[in-house]
Amino acid sequence: MSKQAPVIEATKRDRLGTRYARRLRTAGRLPAVIYGHKKDPVAIDMDLKQTLLVLHHGSRLLSVSVEGKAETCMVKDLQFDYLGTNVIHMDLARVDLTERVTVQARLNFIGTPAGLKVPGAIFRTISETVEVTCTAADIPSEAIPIDISHLEAGAFLTAGELGLPPELTLEEEADTPVCRIAMVSEEEEEPDEAAEGEPEVIGEAEASDEAAADGEESKDE
Repeated sequence: MSKQAPVIEATKRDRLGTRYARRLRTAGRLPAVIYGHKKDPVAIDMDLKQTLLVLHHGSRLLSVSVEGKAETCMVKDLQFDYLGTNVIHMDLARVDLTERVTVQARLNFIGTPAGLKVPGAIFRTISETVEVTCTAADIPSEAIPIDISHLEAGAFLTAGELGLPPELTLEEEADTPVCRIAMVSEEEEEPDEAAEGEPEVIGEAEASDEAAADGEESKDE
């Protein structure tokens, strides 16, 4: 499902630490670390704008070229500043395109549910991602289109009913709801259910600059 991994040119870093990482970001570079496959971790930095553009297009796999040698890597974690708005560090895991990995696949609900014709009916997203296993080469680079036009008022769509592509193996419980057609009266009775609509974002956890620096120095297999 994924297209060829985009190539990112990176520079190997010999210096670590919060102060140096901050200087890199000021210069338009993103600190990162490559680890895994029983090889030593490598601290690198890459062009921030180019990397964010690649990530914005949904790429999970990157071909990272360091000193003329390219390695296929999967984005494992993005660390943000204390405001949660700016990426300050990225973790990359070495992968073989044939190995199986577990990732969060994004869902794109399409169509107008039949149940919305009923007065008071509204569409509610419960989860915008599902956990799947696939080969690294088959990691979805785009959200998977899910037709919801058949949903009637009061109905749920579960993870087991998504009709995922055959190369993806669902890791969620089959009866896990991902969306529903709710009635306004039900919404008023279930005020806490709003929390269910928050989509999970891979690796998006607020982190301080110090945490980012510590992560570079402590990564292992």
